Amino acid sequence: MEKMTVAALLISMVVYGSQMKTTFGALYMVGDSAGWTTIGNVNYKQWAATKTFQFGDTIVFTYNKQFHNVMQVKHGDYRSCNVSAPIATHSTGNDSIVIKTYGHHYYLCAVPGHCQAGQKLDINVQRLSSTLAPTPSPSSSPSSSSPSPSSTPSSATASKPNSIGKVTATSIKLGFAIALLAAVSIV
Repeated sequence: MEKMTVAALLISMVVYGSQMKTTFGALYMVGDSAGWTTIGNVNYKQWAATKTFQFGDTIVFTYNKQFHNVMQVKHGDYRSCNVSAPIATHSTGNDSIVIKTYGHHYYLCAVPGHCQAGQKLDINVQRLSSTLAPTPSPSSSPSSSSPSPSSTPSSATASKPNSIGKVTATSIKLGFAIALLAAVSIV
C-alpha cells in the first residue's frame, strides 16, 4: 500500500510539473571581474553587447558603496547623465536586479562625473518567441529587487551565466520523469 502511495504521489508530481511554464534566468555580473567602477576603463556598452539578456535574468552590480551607486533611469536621463528623476536607486555595493520587463533598461552611477566618464549601462531585453517566455508589460516600470544573501552570486558564477544556465519547464519535467521511473522500479 505504501509503495502505491509513493507511486501516486510521484505521478501527480509529474502531471503538475508538466503544467509548469517557469523560466529561471541567468546571472550576469556587470563589468565581469572589474565590477561597476570608473577604474580600468571598463566599456559597459561593449560588455552589454556581448550578452543576450532575457526576461528573468539577474544583473548584479558589485562596487564600493563609498564611491559608487546604481540608478535606473529613463532613456533621456541616461543619454544626458541626468540623475534628478531616477526610477530606482541602489546603494548596497552588491545590488541584484531581476529583469522583469522587455525593452531597454538604463543604469548609471549618480556620483558626479562618473556617468560622463562612461559608468552607465543600457541592457536590452528582447522578446522571445518561445511558449515558455512570460508576457509582462513594457519596460516602463522599475525592474529592481533587493539582494538577499541566498541569491547573491559569487563573481565566479555571476560572470559565467551558463555555469548556472537556464532551468526550464522541460528540465523540470525530465527530473519528475526520472523520479517516477525510480519509484516504479522500487514498486
